Amino acid sequence: MKIYKIIGLMSGTSLDGLDLAYCHIWEKKGIWEFEIKETKSIGYSSEMMNTLKNAISLSAEKLIELHNTYGTWLGEQALTFINKNKLEVDYIASHGHTTHHRPEMGFTFQVGSGQHLANVCGIKVIADFRTNDIALGGQGAPLVPIGDRIFFSKYDYCLNLGGISNISFDVKDKRIAYDIGLANMILNYITRKVDLEYDEDGKLARSGKVNTKMLERLNGLQYYILPHPKSIGYEWFLAEVVPIVEETDDTIENLLHTGIHHICDKIAQQIQLNFKNNKQQLLVTGGGALNSFLIETLQQKLGETTKVVIPEKIIIEFKEALVFALMGVLRVEQLTNVLSSVTGAKKDSSSGVLFVPN
Repeated sequence: MKIYKIIGLMSGTSLDGLDLAYCHIWEKKGIWEFEIKETKSIGYSSEMMNTLKNAISLSAEKLIELHNTYGTWLGEQALTFINKNKLEVDYIASHGHTTHHRPEMGFTFQVGSGQHLANVCGIKVIADFRTNDIALGGQGAPLVPIGDRIFFSKYDYCLNLGGISNISFDVKDKRIAYDIGLANMILNYITRKVDLEYDEDGKLARSGKVNTKMLERLNGLQYYILPHPKSIGYEWFLAEVVPIVEETDDTIENLLHTGIHHICDKIAQQIQLNFKNNKQQLLVTGGGALNSFLIETLQQKLGETTKVVIPEKIIIEFKEALVFALMGVLRVEQLTNVLSSVTGAKKDSSSGVLFVPN
């Protein structure tokens, strides 16, 4: 039995930093299993955060420069992590950081050059997991559902609350998944108006009230009525959501409270549309799972038929990094790691590019 020793690297749209998860992954009697051995989260400096946030407006030259320098930085962080914990590592699987996501125009781009990363670490790297699916006519997102199916199939639904909320579940033995809509992206945008990175435990939001007009505008966004497969990126947020927040004259507490009700309205709506049984379980991971006001609001809107399950903290915080580690393993094994039933591509694929260090 081969045990893959692999590090998953993940940087999400909420811009809260880089997650590293050192995992052991193996197959036993046709079932894939895992153990997360070591983890680390590295917060972005305000300079790095602004650079990544504004990368969408960089020239081609500057974007490629960032691709390379960020890849080098990823390599440095991974190497420090490896050396500090004295890790034996076969591969690194890196998502990079999405700066552009326009599947309708046929492209997606994640900065973080796999070659630069590999050269710094001296370890083989699997990166660029989304481009192949886009080339096959898919959305290139979401990708985590392969991990939901392989590692967390006992739950009826898997919900990730990162910058964006996305969900995955089985329908007649096919995995379906899509971006529901907003999550931490809008909440963090609001808190940064008062120089807070995020609203810890939803304390500010809890003390607010719903701004009815803002809620109606958010709930009425056209994206929500589109059929899946579908996905959104920072471009959509800037164009569609930021104007609504900026045009709403209200307190930070009320803006946050309204944002959470919007997030939970849309999640509950999707669960109800795909109702399975009276004892449904919804696994929630990602940073939003740590926001108790958001989770309480979601449970309230879902009612008694769907139980919101919050797993151990290591799964909440590092599930995406774990899944990219799995995707790396599947790529090495040349097994499917991107599902066409999720992305809308012409076929399933084994995606990701292998970079060998020089």
